[in-house]
Amino acid sequence: MPMPDSALQSPPWDVHRLPRAEGRTVLVTGANAGIGYFVAEQLAATGAGVVLGSRDRGRALAAMTSIGARVPGARLRHLPLDLADPASIEASAGALQLERLDAVVLNAGIALDDPPRRTAANGHELMFATNHLGHFALTARLAPLLLATPGSRIVTTGSFAAKSERLDLADLQSARDYKPKRAYARSKLAQMLFAVELDRRLRAAGSSTLSVLTHPGGALDALTPARPPLHERTAGERLSRLPLGLVVQGKDAAAWPAVRAVLDAGVRGGPVLWSPRVFGLRGEPRPEPLWEHLADPATAAWLWEASCELAGCEPVFPAG
Repeated sequence: MPMPDSALQSPPWDVHRLPRAEGRTVLVTGANAGIGYFVAEQLAATGAGVVLGSRDRGRALAAMTSIGARVPGARLRHLPLDLADPASIEASAGALQLERLDAVVLNAGIALDDPPRRTAANGHELMFATNHLGHFALTARLAPLLLATPGSRIVTTGSFAAKSERLDLADLQSARDYKPKRAYARSKLAQMLFAVELDRRLRAAGSSTLSVLTHPGGALDALTPARPPLHERTAGERLSRLPLGLVVQGKDAAAWPAVRAVLDAGVRGGPVLWSPRVFGLRGEPRPEPLWEHLADPATAAWLWEASCELAGCEPVFPAG
């Protein structure tokens, strides 16, 4: 599948020399740790105001302290947000009280390693509820604010785990056959299909709001720069993992695709996945064709309708 001309003609992108973004505001879900933290730190360094969406106030404040120590004058704010709780999503959207929102980075997620199957308070499987339905509902709640901001962007962070998975349309939430790693991969696949279908709908409406799909590649804590007390590593851990740096990268580099999706004026909607350039695992971000199963419009449309019913809402973006 050919790349859109706008993507191919983008000016050279330097992850170490980001464009200034004063006056812009970005909400990053799950910004208190991991890749989301580095998305927030890198965006803050451009002068953008960054809202850290997190259900844990203590960890969010620790992240803000860490960013503030590296970015003097950083404009940061914590937004209490539990993506597994529809009431929290609605309250959080109402509490933003912003006149404009230039981008939301749908990054937060949970990965459970062991049975038994866990559910959110509303009965949905916890990973599906958090990783997909929560972001679906959040996008619906933020739609009026995003529409009020010309050229706003909805950036979805996918996962390599979704590349080899397929949805079970008869058992979306793994009620009959629960395997944690597979359930996680399917929840991320659902999130990515949502981004693709949202892009199709936005472009069909002629909206100026963009849906941009990214994935971070392979990211290891041991290759990630220390950010105490959020993340610490010993010299021995760093040295022992250096050979893996030929294949994967740290979470600071894994943040690059999402940061580019927010800031690069050359990024447009379309059937594109922004991913690391070296086998999709490491390196600077670039556009590549969608994985074949992400480009299935029938599955994406079916999932959209199912998500509307499960979430009790629908993201609506009229032409703008």
